[in-house]
Amino acid sequence: MYIKEIKLKNFRNYNEEKIELNEKTNIIYGDNAQGKTNIIEAIYLSSLGKSFRTKNEKELIKFNENKAEIEVKYQKKDREGKVKIIIENRKELYLNDIKMKKLSDILGNIYVVIFSPENINILNDDPSKRRKFLDIMISQIKPMYAHILNQYKKVLEQKNNYIKQIKFEGKLKQNLDIWDEQLAEYSIKINEYRKIFIEKLNKKIEKIHFDATNEKIEIKYKTDVIEKEKYLNRIKENRENDIRKGYSTIGVHRDDFEIFIKNKDVSIYGSQGQKRTSIISLKLAEAEVIYEEKQEFPIILLDDFMSELDEKRIKGFIENIQNNQVLITCTKKIEFDEKKCKFFKIENAKIY
Repeated sequence: MYIKEIKLKNFRNYNEEKIELNEKTNIIYGDNAQGKTNIIEAIYLSSLGKSFRTKNEKELIKFNENKAEIEVKYQKKDREGKVKIIIENRKELYLNDIKMKKLSDILGNIYVVIFSPENINILNDDPSKRRKFLDIMISQIKPMYAHILNQYKKVLEQKNNYIKQIKFEGKLKQNLDIWDEQLAEYSIKINEYRKIFIEKLNKKIEKIHFDATNEKIEIKYKTDVIEKEKYLNRIKENRENDIRKGYSTIGVHRDDFEIFIKNKDVSIYGSQGQKRTSIISLKLAEAEVIYEEKQEFPIILLDDFMSELDEKRIKGFIENIQNNQVLITCTKKIEFDEKKCKFFKIENAKIY
């Protein structure tokens, strides 16, 4: 699949712009703070319905304006489509000009894999960043997963609020059974999705990484979730600990994964080079899993990810994803075959 056109109105630092993209490689260059990443962000929003840069959506509206609009037209093998997002007092989502009721309704229409500078630190960061990676990938392929995950988070928030009431107001502990039963149901489903997709990633990443480095790589999933009754027993056994801490300490919201090269944890024993190639391999594996599941090549978003690579390596990397539409942001124009790509210079939120 590929994106044909992007329209932005009062989005971030843009007034009103229209961008017609090449089906394959698009290089967006210019000085820092001109608006390059904002284009990547707009595409990501059209795919996942939310930003990868902020949780405060008011930040997406241009300063001194009341409303931002994003419109993205895309082409798949069998059809074309359009996603439109309006951000004002609340966010409105439209698919082919029909208003959608919930965020999960637009998932699975535009598939993206993003590489950004923040990805490099995913192995050393908080486990929530690694869970987020899994959740984004699975949600694109299986929109029902996003719905189940959101339900889990709502119930978890309710339970945590009640735990605080037990701790500070002396509420009845046995009432937690209501939330625990719901959390167990959702946890088992979420856990099943994640395990399946970790297995799929492992099958892809093994070859990708070995071809590039001659090193064996493996992803290992860490979870507290087991068979439902045993899981419920563990939650109850840990109840006093939860009340002392004031929140739920067991569940899929604590899951994690680790990457091993030659049976050693990369986050602890890996060099900077091994960490970088591990993440690149992980993202390329993600792209292959999406294609295998949906028979559509996802759009590759490279947001300043290649800044530490020379042009030879950049070109080699692009050759390895030649079936995908690619958008690259960088500070300088890359010397590339102009027959195979389209260049966009960004200056003060204007596209040339």
